[in-house]
Amino acid sequence: MARLRLHRQENDQMNQREGVFMNTGHRRAKRTLMAAVMAVSGWAAMTSVAYADSTGSNFPVPKEHDALFIGTNLMWIVLGAALVIFMQAGFALVETGFCRAKHAAHVMSTNVAIFGLGFVAFFLVGFAFMFGGFSYSAFGMDAPVGEALIGSGHWVFLWKGGFALGGKAYDVSVLAFFLYMVAFMDTTATIPTGAMAERWKWKAFIGWGLFCGAIYYPLFGAWTWGGGWLSQLGNSMDLGLGYVDFAGSGVVHAMGGIAALTGAIVLGPRIGKFGKDGKARALPGHHIPMALLGTLILLFGWFGFNAASTFAATDLRFTVAAVNTGIAAAFGLVTGMAWIMLRRGKPDPGMLANGMLAGLVAITAPCAFVQPWAAAVIGVIAGVLVIESIFIVENKFKIDDPVGAISVHGVCGVFGVLAVGIFADGSYGAGWNLTTTTDRGVTGILYGISNLDQLAAQAIGAAVIVVVFGAVSFTFFKIQNALTKGGIRSTEEDEVAGLDLPEMGVLAYPEFSGTHFGVSSSSPQGVPSIH
Repeated sequence: MARLRLHRQENDQMNQREGVFMNTGHRRAKRTLMAAVMAVSGWAAMTSVAYADSTGSNFPVPKEHDALFIGTNLMWIVLGAALVIFMQAGFALVETGFCRAKHAAHVMSTNVAIFGLGFVAFFLVGFAFMFGGFSYSAFGMDAPVGEALIGSGHWVFLWKGGFALGGKAYDVSVLAFFLYMVAFMDTTATIPTGAMAERWKWKAFIGWGLFCGAIYYPLFGAWTWGGGWLSQLGNSMDLGLGYVDFAGSGVVHAMGGIAALTGAIVLGPRIGKFGKDGKARALPGHHIPMALLGTLILLFGWFGFNAASTFAATDLRFTVAAVNTGIAAAFGLVTGMAWIMLRRGKPDPGMLANGMLAGLVAITAPCAFVQPWAAAVIGVIAGVLVIESIFIVENKFKIDDPVGAISVHGVCGVFGVLAVGIFADGSYGAGWNLTTTTDRGVTGILYGISNLDQLAAQAIGAAVIVVVFGAVSFTFFKIQNALTKGGIRSTEEDEVAGLDLPEMGVLAYPEFSGTHFGVSSSSPQGVPSIH
């Protein structure tokens, strides 16, 4: 992701790209292709000049021979952003389908509203805090828009520059980058809406959305993708190439998962979730087909999440990231299905879906650094890990998570971070995070015990997420609970009746009002609540 690569690598990638064009077929094909490239380049240059003239040179025009190169990469980033934003629909369907009908309008609305809440906060201050010191010339962002706010050198903790996309941030490259990164932030923000569903006051939810976009997500992001202290562990403490997280198993998913955990702890379980004997009761979701459709939408969007994190269509490694994403998803699904059949005798749809999502979350950090066989292994491990984690979270720790978000994003996100330090094969990432080590790429311990330093960097990053940001999110929810009249949890009366009418003023299914809205007490004991 915010990889601060050496320029030498960019030159290598350009040479690769030119080599591809030089080997594409007979002369007529070459002449046709070159004519098309020249025409598009001329069009891009002319339209760029016209646009710059009309806006007073706020958007610098690249050199003519770079126009198509940079323009292609900017289009790649924008298309990737669109795919990631579309994932919001997947999250909304998954969470709403796995929740009960009497809360459907409330749950769906949180998934829609979080986009705007997080976006506004990230636009105003979050992006500046996270990426004020970032630059990457592959898509034209040649210089940072700001500087360090807290810290210096290899020990930066917060950045400044580009507040509300003003000043130097008013640039085509920066704006494309912002759009991509705000989509990632919204993914982190939406994860707790699943674990905290069916008993979260709307006004308290608004507070979380703003806090996540302004402070919570940008803070850890500044330490990692923004070029802060965790990314520089390779330079400051000689730990591999520093903390590496290609597309966000840790920065996005584990951060959302740990907030989901602390939020669910502060809220407590739903009424009727645990019997007097302490055993978990199933509170079945009302629309399994909706949840499964949402899972497929997430799979589709995830290719933008991972492959487009190269920030350049000219970085041919995007094919590795894309294929590994599909492999891990497939193996996660099949393993999850097989494992729950061994455990319960039937291929539970909820566990099947979460097996796929677990594979996707786990491969997100290492997707560009591992070979296909490793992606399959990562998917298999995640498929088992997510199911066992769901059972442990619910049955041992008595934490109520209606959709399994803590396990899918939190547990498997941490595993994905560590997987980089285990399975990365060293073929990609030389000079990552501007480390002085340029003779090898990101390499895990399977390729030599000397690479234990990379695993150590990954472990430090994972520990920071769990300990530091677990404390940050828990403190936020506790303070919010103390300051909110009646706390952040809905009243018992509203929860039993369903949050749709009391909180939202409408019913998701008015034609079915009064039926199938009660707490299930006849479902099998101990079955995970995502069913």
